[in-house]
Amino acid sequence: QERDVLNMRERLTTHMNLEMAITQEMLAIALSVKPRDVCIVPEKRQELTTEGGLDVVSQLQQVKEACRKLAGAGVRVSLFIDASFEQIDAAKLAGVSVVEIHTGHYASASRDKMQGELDRVLAAIDYSHSIGLTVNAGHGLNCGNVSPIAAHPAVSELNIGHSIIARSVYVGIEQAVREIKDCLCAARKNV
Repeated sequence: QERDVLNMRERLTTHMNLEMAITQEMLAIALSVKPRDVCIVPEKRQELTTEGGLDVVSQLQQVKEACRKLAGAGVRVSLFIDASFEQIDAAKLAGVSVVEIHTGHYASASRDKMQGELDRVLAAIDYSHSIGLTVNAGHGLNCGNVSPIAAHPAVSELNIGHSIIARSVYVGIEQAVREIKDCLCAARKNV
């Protein structure tokens, strides 16, 4: 709810990263709240979580305009996109410096398709980095599948939420965070 965002903004002692769809209502909230970061995601009315990346290609002008407004307010913008070179190029044209590569297809792939999906994600990370973008990744990641992505030296940030909260039901939030942190540290050890 909007009031939750406003309350959090007042209480945070660290930076805020607001995940939002490109709607006039959400842009107005973001421009008012001025979080340090905004990640623009696709959003469908009845969707509980994003099921794919933002289609920047088909909405380039709308995305570009939103990015311009947010950047003008001092907000760093990232776009949550699929592991597609076409979407990465469109994100660059939209004027962002950060992309978040959607890892959900990899995370939910059957065993026989997992390597192909991982290869797509890693290629997207490489390509994004090669054209000067900061690269984040996320969606569906957990201790069982995060290592090859966390080990990639071009990945700046991983967004892992659901698995931490789900695990915390059994072991508590502190232990759940510690476990995922241990997985990430082990993966980054040789980077």
